Amino acid sequence: MGHLLGYARVSTGDQDAALQQDALKAAGCYRIFTDTASGSLESRPELTKVLDQLRPGDTLVVWRLDRLGRSIRHLIDQLADLQERGIGFRSLQEAIDTTSSGGRLVFHVFAALAEFERDLIRERTNAGLQAARARGRVGGRPALLTKDKLRTARRLYEQQEMTVEKIGEVLGVSRTTVYRSLRREPAPAVPRRRSGQKTVR
Repeated sequence: MGHLLGYARVSTGDQDAALQQDALKAAGCYRIFTDTASGSLESRPELTKVLDQLRPGDTLVVWRLDRLGRSIRHLIDQLADLQERGIGFRSLQEAIDTTSSGGRLVFHVFAALAEFERDLIRERTNAGLQAARARGRVGGRPALLTKDKLRTARRLYEQQEMTVEKIGEVLGVSRTTVYRSLRREPAPAVPRRRSGQKTVR
């Protein structure tokens, strides 16, 4: 029969580790590893130690789910890794035990929810890209020329008194942006004058 190894984590000045450690001892853990977080959850040396010492048939026990995972996604990844190594997992507060059929079911539900969340994010991203394409944008940075600036750029361009580079300097954009914007927005149709009619300026 495998061993029960406990893992506890507390924040600096947030809570006493004794509460978790007492619960883990009562659950039968013969050894407990405790991390004191100092703001960053990336550095958890005691978690690294306990994960290294666990062997197939052992069970990792925590007081609550959030002691192990930084997020649902991270928690699922950790549990999947334990499962692949033949190691059980128990969370005391949520009464989850992956060595039992009910606990395994809960783990699979978690994994399915995480996959569902990933699919939703992917769908929303794709829908956003399609909407952007429908509006004439393919992604990337938005056009830098406002409608007013675009009108000014076209007027200066049609007067042919300034280079495109100079127009870009005046408007605070690159010559490429000026060219691209002028190509994207066709020039407005100018009504033809009737014979003998003067243009009002």
